Amino acid sequence: MPTKKVPSTKTTAKKAAIKKVASKKENAGTPLSVIIRRRIEAKKVRFHANDNIAEFIEPGDLEGLVDEVAQKMQEVLESLVIDTKSDHNTQDTCRRVAKMYVQEVFNGRYVVQPAMTKFPNVSHLNELMIIGPITVRSACSHHLCPIMGRIWIGVLPSKESALIGLSKYSRLTEWVMCRPQIQEEAVVELADMFEKKMKPTGVAIVMDADHFCMQWRGVKDRDSKMVNSVMRGAFLKDPNLRREFLSLLEKR
Repeated sequence: MPTKKVPSTKTTAKKAAIKKVASKKENAGTPLSVIIRRRIEAKKVRFHANDNIAEFIEPGDLEGLVDEVAQKMQEVLESLVIDTKSDHNTQDTCRRVAKMYVQEVFNGRYVVQPAMTKFPNVSHLNELMIIGPITVRSACSHHLCPIMGRIWIGVLPSKESALIGLSKYSRLTEWVMCRPQIQEEAVVELADMFEKKMKPTGVAIVMDADHFCMQWRGVKDRDSKMVNSVMRGAFLKDPNLRREFLSLLEKR
């Protein structure tokens, strides 16, 4: 019986390199955003404003996106009839805006979820924990206006729950919020994430935020806020637990 040849590591690496070069030639002249979009569509994955698409971002792509967004932002400024040549304040605005969107404000779309070290609930903790207020900054997906607010997270662990470090609540919340959002969906996504990762008896999220799409434009109401909550598990079923959680927030 003939022996089946197994490709060597060098051969496999060489083929991968050739394939990468061929792919670069094929995509020459194609905007990077189109290439990334094709990767996503090939997998039939959703890429809404508040989705994370990190698995489709390759090394160097974010720098390339900054360059592409900067070029298109320059066109936006020109269409707004803003002189970016002789006005020293706006000469590099297009690049500053591009870096702000890709690397900061919408960064939660393009980077992988922060590492989350989980610990076993050795002491069998089963009492209410409240984390917050966590300061959050996001942007409305309707007008890309700022959303500035605070979030409180309530967790009722079980004996089988995983526990996470205190700082991870802030890091994971920021990761979710650094995308174009509407507040109603953001708190649901947060609750889903903590419920899935920790498997507690109950999770509660409360968000209180200022929306600049109401304060900066439209009705221009400076005092309007939005407060909403999501209750899961024991927080939904047990009115006494829910009341305790909400009453403790009033004292913060």
